[in-house]
Amino acid sequence: MQLGSMHDVFTHEIQDLRSAESQLVEALPKLAQAASSDELRKAFETHLDETRDHVRRLDEIMAQAGITAGTEKCKGMEGLIKEGDQTVTAQGDPMVKDAALISAAQRVEHYEIAAYGTARTLADELGFDDAKDLLDQTLDEESQADKLLTKIATGGMFKAGINQKAQK
Repeated sequence: MQLGSMHDVFTHEIQDLRSAESQLVEALPKLAQAASSDELRKAFETHLDETRDHVRRLDEIMAQAGITAGTEKCKGMEGLIKEGDQTVTAQGDPMVKDAALISAAQRVEHYEIAAYGTARTLADELGFDDAKDLLDQTLDEESQADKLLTKIATGGMFKAGINQKAQK
């Protein structure tokens, strides 16, 4: 990887995000299937649709900025997905497993929020206004996905379910 300019950094970030989102398109159906809560399953399915849009937006940004597809796999996302796969295959109390799925998914969301925030700032610095707008839109969706996961967890799962069982 050559990093001689801010455009090089932007290129790397966009290629890395494209790889990360492509990996998520494959991983999210597994999370949805592993969820016992209908609300959590629906959140994963909805975010899968959004993730497909994220890939499309990244393809649009790449075309606009003259960026070719990268050949490297996003290793950060690969690691997060491997950790999530351990939860998907874990056995135990369904509510506890859902809490672990939320934890794994929120780590992914926080990774993406950081990466999209950086890419958006670079797009702004480089004068890629259309790319900045598309990255802003995706960043908003990633933040909303994170907030929804928190709402699912704190809106009932942690307060009423898991904690009551732990007290017995």
